[in-house]
Amino acid sequence: MDDRALIDGLTARDDAALKELQDTYGGYCRAVAYNVLGSHEDAEETVNDAMNAAWNTIPPAQPTMLRAYLGKLTRNLALKRVRFDGALKRGGGEIAAVYEELDECLASGETVESAADADALRELLRDFVRRLPPAKRRVFLLRYWYFETVPAIAKQTGYSEAKVTSLLHRLRGQLKRTLTEGGFDL
Repeated sequence: MDDRALIDGLTARDDAALKELQDTYGGYCRAVAYNVLGSHEDAEETVNDAMNAAWNTIPPAQPTMLRAYLGKLTRNLALKRVRFDGALKRGGGEIAAVYEELDECLASGETVESAADADALRELLRDFVRRLPPAKRRVFLLRYWYFETVPAIAKQTGYSEAKVTSLLHRLRGQLKRTLTEGGFDL
């Protein structure tokens, strides 16, 4: 079943479409959840919650990119679980490390979570990521969207860990300049 057929099936409340959604995107969603939570059991529960959320939100939502839609649902549910369960320790500290890295790009007193709620900031971040060359975009998203570790990014990209660390440092510098130019006082 292609994505359009899956969405049509969910809209029609077809249980087979939900099963196919799980079969097609379950592994991807588990990887997203595991990167945030660091626990296979918690990731599995989060994926189940994400599939339920997809069932409950389609319709009215009609996503154009189903994989991205499910990834966002899963990631947001996993982050919500981290916040509510105090699961930073189970996440291996990677979430805290990612937020700490990004905190240097934001105004003092602001946290990544509170600043991310601002529409202007969201749009500025989207534009920043869209303008990155594909290789840099991949490294940036692996770290700051999927919460991958530096060694995991190095393995996936074929870069050395030193190159990944250096690239992330430069990208944060570019992001900081972009935010400053966009009117965010840092």
